[in-house]
Amino acid sequence: MDMESPKSYNMRFEPLGQKMFSRRNWLLRCSILINIAVILYIGSQLMIGGGNNFANGGSFMLQEQQQPVVSALQMAAASQGPQQPPQQQPSAKSRDLAEIFEAEERLLANADATGAAAAAAEAAAAAAQAAAPQAPEIAPVIPANDSGGAPMVNDPSQVIGNIGAGGIGVPNPPNPELNNTQSDGYIVTGDEKELEERVRSLINCYDRDYHQQTLQRGDFWVLQNYVRAEHGEIKCHESITYTTHADYTFLDNLIPLLERWNAPVSIAMHAPGTDFQPTVDSIRYLRECLPGSHLVRAYTTFHIYFGTKHIPRAVPKPHDVFKTGYNCTLPAPYFNITSGHLYKAQKKLLYPVNVGRNIARDSALTHFILASDIELYPNPGLVKKFLEMIARNEQYLRRKAPRVFPLAIFEVEESSPVPHDKTELQEFLRTGKAIPFHKRVCASCHGVPKSKEWMSANETDELSVFHIGKRTGYYVHWEPIYIGTHADPHYDERLSWEGKSDKMPQGYALCVLDYEFHILDNAFLVHKPGIKVLKKDNRRAMLSGKTNQLIRKIIYPELKIMYGMRRGCAI
Repeated sequence: MDMESPKSYNMRFEPLGQKMFSRRNWLLRCSILINIAVILYIGSQLMIGGGNNFANGGSFMLQEQQQPVVSALQMAAASQGPQQPPQQQPSAKSRDLAEIFEAEERLLANADATGAAAAAAEAAAAAAQAAAPQAPEIAPVIPANDSGGAPMVNDPSQVIGNIGAGGIGVPNPPNPELNNTQSDGYIVTGDEKELEERVRSLINCYDRDYHQQTLQRGDFWVLQNYVRAEHGEIKCHESITYTTHADYTFLDNLIPLLERWNAPVSIAMHAPGTDFQPTVDSIRYLRECLPGSHLVRAYTTFHIYFGTKHIPRAVPKPHDVFKTGYNCTLPAPYFNITSGHLYKAQKKLLYPVNVGRNIARDSALTHFILASDIELYPNPGLVKKFLEMIARNEQYLRRKAPRVFPLAIFEVEESSPVPHDKTELQEFLRTGKAIPFHKRVCASCHGVPKSKEWMSANETDELSVFHIGKRTGYYVHWEPIYIGTHADPHYDERLSWEGKSDKMPQGYALCVLDYEFHILDNAFLVHKPGIKVLKKDNRRAMLSGKTNQLIRKIIYPELKIMYGMRRGCAI
């Protein structure tokens, strides 16, 4: 009995210092738990309080300025000592929530290697969820990276919402290659000369020649700059060129396009055989006979191309085309002409869509290019707002990865006007007058990442990047139309419009080269009125099968050799 007493005494009582240390340890853990719960609860309430995260022009996903992060451990330490007034208390709305959570996890792990703090964090998260059962998730689940390793916290596909000025949300974490601030201090003043110089200093482009040339391109003759716009030579940084392609039956779209674009257009016209003369006549009619002819003369440069086996009987020199005026009392040469009347159709030629795309693109004088289709009309004011965005040089534009700037695309009813701005477009979508492009033909081909959030986000005065996405996962077959540059991969000229999949090899190349897709918030394209529906076409179905074989057996193996492979990329 006497031997047991000391042992019993030691078990019942602890030294005073050890007891105090244990109490302080538990106090610290409780403080951590409480502070994490408070932060999670405030964050969830913010997201609920805003209703729709994308309903306000200012509720976006990266901030204009980075705010200091106050960790839970710092708050817990402060609770045990004298309270110090903060130097600058950031508002909850502008707090970078993802960085807060990342900092909390890192500090908690360092504070208690035994895992007690991690357990406290899990308990706090559970408590916050119980307190706010309707709150959406704040930090998204980040998938593994392309190499199959650990999740990448700076995966651009996790950036949701407008990441331009004034936003909140899930950002990219700090990157040592980037400045810590969103903007480098430049303010757009409205001075066009100042804006041009600012853009030129940032993009470091070079000016291009504007000569008329006769070239060979594979099996095609090309009359480059055959009819030049009156703007003459322009500097590479001054504007954006809309590059497109067509045969003359589509030229009724040119003036509606120019009325909204008001900037250079480079268009490659396919004019084999007897299609050459009506093509030239259509150009003359557009330049001389319509109320919008001044726009055609001012902005549009026409290139003409045709196969080496389908050369026209006569090809006049460019300066001879306009020696005599066009008889404007005649109807438009493209009026009431169907594709069946074309030389191309009579000779059963395929439309070399990518040859035209590349000719128009290579002939553009500007650094930035919008390679699109002539039936897609952009919202007015896009060019100036885009260059202003480039001039602001916000943080996401200083990332090292190559990038393009996709535009959302829509269709409207045949009897409907084309919406001029996003607010009007949203009303059309609400009433059913507009739908996403090719929704009834190939929804996955033109489905844009975060499209629902984009459509619900209010219009803002400035143009910014709404979301940074990738051509992977559900969007692995995405065919974006985007503002890019001359440095982007070309379109494969072996593919035709009839065989479909004509943009897929280029899309694969963009994916393998790790391009980021900076989706613009207030920029969009609308197809010429009339909603497309899927129509059975046996000839195109047969040609599509042949194209798929060509891609699978020849083009894809070539691309793997030339560009390599990347997990998640596919044709």
